[in-house]
Amino acid sequence: MPFNIVLVEPEIPNNTGNIGRLSLASVSVLHLVKPFGFELSDARLKRAGLDYWQHITVKIYESLDEFLAINKDKDMVFLSSAAKKSYVSMDYKDDLFFVFGKESVGLPKELVANNKDKLYKIPIHSPHVRSLNLANAVSIVVFEGLRSLEVSKGV
Repeated sequence: MPFNIVLVEPEIPNNTGNIGRLSLASVSVLHLVKPFGFELSDARLKRAGLDYWQHITVKIYESLDEFLAINKDKDMVFLSSAAKKSYVSMDYKDDLFFVFGKESVGLPKELVANNKDKLYKIPIHSPHVRSLNLANAVSIVVFEGLRSLEVSKGV
């Protein structure tokens, strides 16, 4: 599988549904870290994921601590508007974990502080925009990763 998409405490079911569809299209694993701002049975989640949800590889964690403990030896990068480095400078590789925070506040401050060397952002050029929609941000990073892997493999 190319990548692992991690959503820490996602709040909006439509975003999670869209990201689920993206994970299937990119053959990535979707990791969901509780608490959620919705129920997994929410019709909006299923509608956004269309009839693909049953085919998506989803792993669910009770907390961020559980996710980090289970995946402690994995290669992870963290996406945050607080980062200095652009996502295009990332060393994309198979099985990389892209960790995204919740829609309202992003990643926990402690996680950001403890991972400054693995922190990346999508540059925003307008002073009037604080952040991108989560589903859009995930799409940008995942498809840049797929493009980068194809280039490195000569595809």
